[in-house]
Amino acid sequence: MKQIFPPSITGQGADGLGDAPASVLDHSFGKSDPYTLGVEEEYMLLDPETWDLVQHIDSVLAAVAHAGEHQDRIHAELMQSVLEVTTPVCRTAGDVYEALAQLRGYVAEIARSEGCRFGSAGTHPFSLFERQRITARDRYRQLVDQLQYVARRELIFGMHMHVAVDDPEKVIQVMNGLLLHLPQMLALSANSPFWRGEPTGLSSSRQMVFAAFPRSGPPPRFKDYADYAEVVGQLERTGCIADYTHIWWDIRPHPRLGTIEMRVCDAVTRLEDVVAIAAFFQAIVKMYCELHESGKEIPSWHRMLTTENKWLAARYGLEAPIMDLATGRRNRVPVAQMIRRTLRDVEPHARELGSEGELEGIRDILSRGNGADRQLRVWNANRDIVEVVREVSAATEAAAERTAV
Repeated sequence: MKQIFPPSITGQGADGLGDAPASVLDHSFGKSDPYTLGVEEEYMLLDPETWDLVQHIDSVLAAVAHAGEHQDRIHAELMQSVLEVTTPVCRTAGDVYEALAQLRGYVAEIARSEGCRFGSAGTHPFSLFERQRITARDRYRQLVDQLQYVARRELIFGMHMHVAVDDPEKVIQVMNGLLLHLPQMLALSANSPFWRGEPTGLSSSRQMVFAAFPRSGPPPRFKDYADYAEVVGQLERTGCIADYTHIWWDIRPHPRLGTIEMRVCDAVTRLEDVVAIAAFFQAIVKMYCELHESGKEIPSWHRMLTTENKWLAARYGLEAPIMDLATGRRNRVPVAQMIRRTLRDVEPHARELGSEGELEGIRDILSRGNGADRQLRVWNANRDIVEVVREVSAATEAAAERTAV
């Protein structure tokens, strides 16, 4: 099975600064088995007593290198309190579960050996970005030099998902169709209701922080791959960006990997939820690919409309009243209702992919709430924000501990 994440390009994370320029014309679409999956998660490194962030990435990576296990799967990020993991190529969502359970268990073991813990959420509830140190690597220094305060403030954590697609033209049309589902993906994964020690009233505060980045948010609609390549090529030729990985849209083609990448999700705490969302994304991509292959047009919508729906999901989470763009109704409907509609559409595709069981986890999220709901329940119980972080860490490690048993 071909790798979705070859070693030469792992560890790019949210900054997108690879070691070598990437041309959108030199793509790998069709070089991997279609619909194979890859997931990236960004974790917080935590002090086990104060539950604040700790700057331990160098010692953690040194321990990983010494152990010699999973070395190609664990990476630094922009700040020294952040760690990223990347799965190997996975055929099914069940494979994602096994890979991430193993990686989370390994990170828990290594972190404890270095005197810290870890957790997965879209923001740290009370840590301050001013107290974080930038990782001592040229690409991160360059990012801060280019973006200044915008980059220094980026104390956020995301989950990115890749699905392999076998044709560049198909990727563009599928990406256009996926704009409809951005609020669904964000509402399911929203997991950052706190920022700088305060409840923000948002389900995803991470989205508001990252919105300051240039070339972020929902992508524009493109006519075809040549249209996309021309726009990106203009940015590259004029020196605005080094390569296409400096475009941080919520969904983007990844020509070098041969995938379509969903980037809108907050880092998710519960492993079962990660796997359910990955199964959901994989099945939606397959549905749109087959719609394109049948010669039918994939509908798309104006960026202003998709941006508005995304904002509503960031604000209200699973309670978001979004526009029903697919039917054109004048009233708004709960995003949870739209998710259930999409579930009915993609269930046959998930069954064919072997991920039908994992897809059921979407209904579990709808019934008990997302990560933001869970954090707020802990906060509302006793107004102890440290307890919120402690619970996030425990829940992040829970699935790995069950797997180890």
